[in-house]
Amino acid sequence: MGDTDTRDLTRQVADYVVAARLDDIPADALHEARRALLNYMGCALGGSGHRAMAITWEALAPYAGPPTARVLGRAGQTDPLLAALLNGISSHVHDYDDTTPSNYIHPTSPVASALFSYASMNPVTGADLLLAYALGYEVVTRIGDATYPAHYQAGWHSTGSVGVFGAAVAIGKLLRLDERQMVWAIGLAATQSAGLREMFGSMAKSFHPGRAAQGGYTAALLAQRGFTAGEHALEGPRGFAAVESAAYDLRVISDGLGRQYHFHQNTYKPFPCGIVIHPTIDACIQLRRSHQIDARHVAAVRLRVAPLVRDLCDQRDISKGLQGKFSVYHAAAIGLARGKAGLAEFTDEAVNDPLVRQVRECVVAEADASIAEDSVHVEVRMRDGKSHSLALEHALGNLRRPLSDAQLEEKFRDQATMLPAAQVDALIAACWQLDRQADVRRLVDLAVPGPA
Repeated sequence: MGDTDTRDLTRQVADYVVAARLDDIPADALHEARRALLNYMGCALGGSGHRAMAITWEALAPYAGPPTARVLGRAGQTDPLLAALLNGISSHVHDYDDTTPSNYIHPTSPVASALFSYASMNPVTGADLLLAYALGYEVVTRIGDATYPAHYQAGWHSTGSVGVFGAAVAIGKLLRLDERQMVWAIGLAATQSAGLREMFGSMAKSFHPGRAAQGGYTAALLAQRGFTAGEHALEGPRGFAAVESAAYDLRVISDGLGRQYHFHQNTYKPFPCGIVIHPTIDACIQLRRSHQIDARHVAAVRLRVAPLVRDLCDQRDISKGLQGKFSVYHAAAIGLARGKAGLAEFTDEAVNDPLVRQVRECVVAEADASIAEDSVHVEVRMRDGKSHSLALEHALGNLRRPLSDAQLEEKFRDQATMLPAAQVDALIAACWQLDRQADVRRLVDLAVPGPA
């Protein structure tokens, strides 16, 4: 297909998705896809008990259809569209899911949340689900890259606004939509594109990938039945790119489509918070360990950070755990005061911990255009006059220091505490061997409490 002609881009994308086969995707890309789905499953389990999940279930269950689909990490069933929404919320509510630094999208949550809902009630082979996921991921990443940074800078949360396309084409692939139906699915996804960055620090942020999963699933179902949509949803003068992005390059979507894959852009978080404050956490933990810093005696902390850090994570006056996930000041404080940044460091209790609050109030963050987004410079001054500093070039978990397969498994186990150890082992093995699974329903059964 053409690398530079974008006049019929939506149809090009639809053709690619409809024609794609698992054998077309390189082995290294498929391994990265399995890593992403393992990480996703752990995050969905880890977030399944969050209050946001209980609220959503209680509020929407009375309006649900027949209970035919399962929700990851939770007993009971609901309708597939609500299950997709719930999967999306649970997998993102701790902000622990994968992130592509090229566009700051969490690509797997919208796509996999829809797929596992569908696969919980329909016979789907692991190979078919892996292919559908890989295609959804590729579409999300390409559209995200084509419209970044303008789309994101305008205030859109791309995980929702772009993620909906990935969910639509992934479900469309499982439904075996033809080329015309896939065009409609993309159009129906485009007209549901939404998600605002103003929601960061609240439950609504996790609503974005959930709604994208639900909306993309809906788009594919409607397209299958002949519900039409505009056929130039991506490239049209009033389409997604033109309406939601002040600047864009649609060639990024079409160039190399079907030949080049973008799984090498994906990263996995060691800390459950905004990725741009990972360097601060990493550096402060290292300083605490190497200099045996007693946080009670910290007098001042000076951070030099990339400008995007201040743009995304400048919340200082905070009282909620979700707000802490977008506070560079809290990031420094927990690194110095606790020497770690797990789920417990982003609770209401941790945010209001007197020592954490004391250190947080000592932190000053300066935006410095010479600092890369994966880097930070930290200087800690103690009350006795001593100073300790560290210039961190690459944070743990990013492209230069990726988490290993073993570290991803450890992260998974830390979150899957509601399941027996033997069930966790079986689930991890099933994720690594996804394309060998005859029916993904067996994997979903392993991902819920109770007998599997």
